[in-house]
Amino acid sequence: MNAPVVIFADTPGWHSRRLRRAFAARGVAARRVPLRDCGFDAAAPHGLRIPGFARRLPRAAFVRGISAGSLEEIVLRLEVLHALKSLGVPVYNPPRALELAVNKGMTAFVLARAGVPTPPAWTVAEPAAARRCAIAECARGHELVLKPVFGAQGAGLRRIAAPHELPPPEAVGGVYHLQRYVGPGADGGEDYRVLVVNGAARAAMTRRGRGWIHNVAQGARCRPAPDDPLLHEYAERAAAALGLDYAGVDLIRDRDGRLTVLEVNGIPAWRGLQSQTAQDIAQILADDLLARHLPPARRCA
Repeated sequence: MNAPVVIFADTPGWHSRRLRRAFAARGVAARRVPLRDCGFDAAAPHGLRIPGFARRLPRAAFVRGISAGSLEEIVLRLEVLHALKSLGVPVYNPPRALELAVNKGMTAFVLARAGVPTPPAWTVAEPAAARRCAIAECARGHELVLKPVFGAQGAGLRRIAAPHELPPPEAVGGVYHLQRYVGPGADGGEDYRVLVVNGAARAAMTRRGRGWIHNVAQGARCRPAPDDPLLHEYAERAAAALGLDYAGVDLIRDRDGRLTVLEVNGIPAWRGLQSQTAQDIAQILADDLLARHLPPARRCA
């Protein structure tokens, strides 16, 4: 087998192993490469430094992880993805879509502009502006959730019930992203994760945490989601608004039972979701990439 696909993942973990097996099942080898090890190389035939691809570009790239780092490091990793796309290499998910999805402020902006139901959110740098947002929301009887702009897996979330609970700017990287707190709703305190692939909802689960955070990485329990067409519709609209090939969309019901989109994940984990479906999620993802970007005639070229 050739090695036409690169899987950008920092470690040889469960997800990358499942993806490599899924590509192999279709006769396509895949090589895992940490994106942090990549860069630019003017002496290389294609101008990039990608371990294992010194002379020949990968036929496609599957972005499984973009590790944290300094602003300069993150920009470099995204620039490598942009460069691959400019050279004609399909990147799954596209770098621009990842930039929108990884930034919670931009995600909220895009979803609101697209008319996707999502809680009101504010992203500001000035502590005084953040405090004004908190004062106004608390006066209306709402709490806020303070989220890291580039956070994931429920890490670093804080409930804000009063303006004085806002931390100093150095504790939030100089940027406050505040979202109106939703819950517990009519469901008694749980949310939903929907996997969208190529515009269609393919799997879904209900998550219930020990407290108000329902991420699997924070210990939430999983069970099958209800068969709700609106759950799928909102997830599909959210993924489409951000231009994502595949996405993990998090939704919740408010006190009146109305669904709203909390977050959209452009590099979602699916281990918890896999436990709630008989479908092989890695195979779904690999098959979608291959069908759309690497048909059989191109795999051996």
